[in-house]
Amino acid sequence: MEYIVQMNRLTKKIKEKELISDISIHIKKGEIYGLLGSNGAGKTTILKMLTGITRPTKGEILILNKRLAEQTKSVLARVGSIIEYPVFFEHLTAFENLKLHCEYLGFFDEHEMKQALQLVNLKGIEEKTVKDFSLGMKQRLGIARAIITKPELIVLDEPTNGLDPIGIKDMRHLIGMLNKEYGMSFVLSSHILGELEQIVDRVGVIHHGKLLNEITLADIRNERSDYIELVVTDVKQAVYLLENDLHLSNMKIIQDRKIRIYDTTFTPNEISKTLILHDIEIEEIKKHSNSLEDYFYQQINGGNGDD
Repeated sequence: MEYIVQMNRLTKKIKEKELISDISIHIKKGEIYGLLGSNGAGKTTILKMLTGITRPTKGEILILNKRLAEQTKSVLARVGSIIEYPVFFEHLTAFENLKLHCEYLGFFDEHEMKQALQLVNLKGIEEKTVKDFSLGMKQRLGIARAIITKPELIVLDEPTNGLDPIGIKDMRHLIGMLNKEYGMSFVLSSHILGELEQIVDRVGVIHHGKLLNEITLADIRNERSDYIELVVTDVKQAVYLLENDLHLSNMKIIQDRKIRIYDTTFTPNEISKTLILHDIEIEEIKKHSNSLEDYFYQQINGGNGDD
């Protein structure tokens, strides 16, 4: 197995507070890897260690089999990143900002700079000063800066932050295109789980500075089970009717008034008709499919998916 990133037993402490606890994450070459976690879970701290902004208290990081602490400059030259919000020289134009970045890296190619702006839909604004950019435009410019040298690894902290729905869709398409056509590997974090679900190959669930689990999206989909959930006034009578009239047995009572039916032989409409005919009042009924969001909340609640 060829890994582009190996994080081995990382711990990060500030004073006496442990932000990250003994985390090991291995990211395959060509993979889009997502970090899931609530605000304050430790996602940004992990990404800051991965990009050399801060060093781990314990553990080691290898990028392309090179230890980060020993070869930081040469390794990070092959990494593009946005951590938290992208920062620019506000009085300079988009093109001037990219030029300065390239000079710092020892890389100058005007064609590549223009292509990067085009890829993120900022073509034609090269001479506009960054102070006149919206937050979404700054986010796009940050992506352009991250991809300008066609790095092998791109690290993005909340890449859709500040983007409208069209911009989010464009960003998802851009990440997918760079991954497939250029073979770039990605590490992403996001609080918009539905968006992350549409792009990542594998996720790591971070909670209170610890890695709870890693799983591929394919495995989550294989574990996914549809169910029908209904809220009724008389749970005992409803369960009796479901068992005796519809012969359903795979169900669970939650919080006294809610029934979760895992046998989807019957549609919600068919179940409703049976209960209504017997004067059972239904307050709510709908069909669910387990999503990445469901999986995430099950993990942080200790595997208990109940509400």
